[in-house]
Amino acid sequence: MSTEEKPAAAPRSLAEALRRRDDASLAALLRSRPDLITPVPTDLTQLATRAGTRASVVRALERLDRFALQTAEALAVAGDPASYGELLGLLAGDDGDPAVAAALPRALGTLREQALVWGGDDVLRLVRTARELLSPSPQHPSPTGLGPSVREAAAGMSPGRIQEVVVAAGLASTHDSVSAVAALAALFGDRERMAALLDEAPAESVEVLERLLWGPPYGQVTADPAPRLRWLLDRGLLLPTAPGTVVLPREVALHLRGGRAHRVTEPVPPPVESAGTHRPQVVDATAAGQAYTALATVEELLKDWDEGGPAVLRSGGLSVRDLKRTAVALDVPEPAAAFWVELAYAAGLLASDGEEDERYAATPAYDEWRERPAAERWAQLASAWLTATRAPGLVGGRDAKDRALAALGPGLDRSAAPEVRHRVLTLLAGLPEGHAAADASVLARLRWERPLRGRGGAADRQDAGQRTAGAASGAAASAAASGDGDDLRSRLARWTLAEAEMLGVTGRGALSTHGRALLGAPAAASGPRGTERADAADRGPGDKLPVHHRTAPLPVPAPLSPAEQATASAAAARLLAPLLPEPLDHVLLQADLTAVAPGPLQRPLADVLDVLADVESKGGATVYRFTPGSVRRALDAGQTAADLHAFLAAHSRTPVPQPLAYLIDDVARRHGHLRVGAASAYVRCDDDAVLNEILADKRAAGLGLRRLAPTVLAARTDPAGLLEGLRSMGFAPAAESAEGDVLITRAHARRTPPRTAPEPVPDGPPVPDATLLTAAIRAIRAGDLASTAPLKAAGDGDGPVQGGELPRTTAAETLATMQAAVLTGEALWIGYVNADGAASQRVIAPVRVEGGFVTAYDHTADEVRTYPLHRITGVAELADEER
Repeated sequence: MSTEEKPAAAPRSLAEALRRRDDASLAALLRSRPDLITPVPTDLTQLATRAGTRASVVRALERLDRFALQTAEALAVAGDPASYGELLGLLAGDDGDPAVAAALPRALGTLREQALVWGGDDVLRLVRTARELLSPSPQHPSPTGLGPSVREAAAGMSPGRIQEVVVAAGLASTHDSVSAVAALAALFGDRERMAALLDEAPAESVEVLERLLWGPPYGQVTADPAPRLRWLLDRGLLLPTAPGTVVLPREVALHLRGGRAHRVTEPVPPPVESAGTHRPQVVDATAAGQAYTALATVEELLKDWDEGGPAVLRSGGLSVRDLKRTAVALDVPEPAAAFWVELAYAAGLLASDGEEDERYAATPAYDEWRERPAAERWAQLASAWLTATRAPGLVGGRDAKDRALAALGPGLDRSAAPEVRHRVLTLLAGLPEGHAAADASVLARLRWERPLRGRGGAADRQDAGQRTAGAASGAAASAAASGDGDDLRSRLARWTLAEAEMLGVTGRGALSTHGRALLGAPAAASGPRGTERADAADRGPGDKLPVHHRTAPLPVPAPLSPAEQATASAAAARLLAPLLPEPLDHVLLQADLTAVAPGPLQRPLADVLDVLADVESKGGATVYRFTPGSVRRALDAGQTAADLHAFLAAHSRTPVPQPLAYLIDDVARRHGHLRVGAASAYVRCDDDAVLNEILADKRAAGLGLRRLAPTVLAARTDPAGLLEGLRSMGFAPAAESAEGDVLITRAHARRTPPRTAPEPVPDGPPVPDATLLTAAIRAIRAGDLASTAPLKAAGDGDGPVQGGELPRTTAAETLATMQAAVLTGEALWIGYVNADGAASQRVIAPVRVEGGFVTAYDHTADEVRTYPLHRITGVAELADEER
């Protein structure tokens, strides 16, 4: 036998190609296609089978960038197998394209890594399912616009008609249809002979070909075609596929296109262009101001719902009327109100209370959140937004069943949302600091990175295979049915840019310093974990980034893990904290019964002032107005006039104006003069003249008052209604208890039971970590060894027997083989059934056999295990050459 090593034969299947991969390559495959590892395959054959299933291939195609997808589309219309040169010709054309030639190795490497393509450069094979999805067909035209090959189109033609076409094309007739079709295909693929044939074509016939050139390649003809069509049909330049339908053969189209499979090949990603430049300090200050506004808005929302928010619709969510009321209360448009409501819900600060009369209310986590520093509160909101799968921008739209999508309701989850948000911000992080990105360039980049995911999302899939083929050909029926047909990823990107500005992640369109930290990116102008770098040169609006931004199709980074996100959020909070204004302990009282808060107020001061005065205007400074009603509200809450005077004097940088002091004293003097209790209700007053005044007032007719004693009136209404009625008449009554004491009324803060923040809806299985990948690859390798290793022949067999089927042996044979293996140290292949009845195959090295159990080193699990002998269905020795 020669000592020279023979060259490895080309793999005959995807399973063989996977078997030749090293562990690092298998780990890259399982990381890029995590559905293949759920559950862990038993061996590499099963892994290859799973990698070729329709659902898995669809998911893998959806994650390809545009050029990698164009490469797969070109392979789908190339020969099977195709050579690297043939593939390059389809993508670069006869004239060649240096950019395509430079980018093709990366794209082909991506397809190989994801097990969509296998084989060497001389025998490239696209997996069968991907070829079926991307190949041209009448139902799903190819994105290339090419039609079927001559062989495929002529399959339904009669042998006589094929010979007529061959002769008309200037070829010699053959003895059979197969050779005739091959000769015709060779003619169409020969550039010189094909050019000579087309030189003879009438101009009208050439015009017909040009119309069908870039697709769709199908056309309609009558039973008696026009001369220009007859000339093409006679020579096979158009071939019939059905009565009245003709198609432009693929070989003819490729000749007319100059060998190109696509009209426009996009080997490099489009650049992210700068729309304007601002000083980083201005960007950070603007973003910090928006962050402060975001905190104030969420607090105002939950304060407005503090005593119990709107009712939950029977179908779930917030009614349109309640959303309008919330928008008015927050002084924002309805889409912005929907965003703030959804943000509070995503952060776990808001939920339904679960009562019979179900309403929305703050959660106990809201009280904890309020006590944290402002920067940490913002970081919690921003992290919840970044990872949430709910898309507030969908509120007001319709679902697939034409039902309205409500805020806080079902149907708002889009699993692509976190990925899109993270990617948009990462693209902004790739710009130099202070540069705002042009929205159109961001959208174009996203479409290049995920061309098949632009229409609809995982939540909108009706049929995965049909949707992928439809998306590839430009149709998106299922996405249109769900209302997401207008490029969902682009809509998510637009919402991300707007929401990031509202939340204070960006300022003036540029990513802030704390926004970069939120992504886990360094403060310098470089993206996180392998994103593009940008120089710091100043550029004006519309200036493009450096060349390396446009020509580096780097991998799209995955969002941070929960632990990484927590670290990034803490870093963002530290960077934001110095930019937020410090809470103040004072206000400025004015003579017009107003108080001006020149900034955020400390919590105790803000809480008391919210009761004592009404907010008149908000902005950089908040204006509070004191009214009789607001002062009475404070008195109802248990404050006295002396308490209010002392409070204002302690917290005002200006003297307490005389009109305000008079207002407090006047309201306090009249407060509690009337007492209301439960009869149904009664009014008590020591001054009977006041009661006479009430009885004489026509506005009191609806209260049903009658005198029981000189100082007591009874009413038919309840105490709350009586209090409200008397206050509307200008009196200041106070409620009293059954013992005659004044009741102190404070707002009752309604809280839900403890609630956790909503879990994001995953887009398929999670990406496995390094530990799981290592264990899975070890198990797959061991299982593959068990299923493929040659076994010793039983009895008088002549040679080794190939493994693959579960071995069957008697209990006595199993015990004897195990005991012998303990003595010799041989490895065995066993069939094992666990307690759940699941059968598996394992390679073990027995160490000890006793008490009905075998203790052995399990190569599949890479550890020592003990197995009951009665669960071992059979055992076989591995052939000597495999030990």
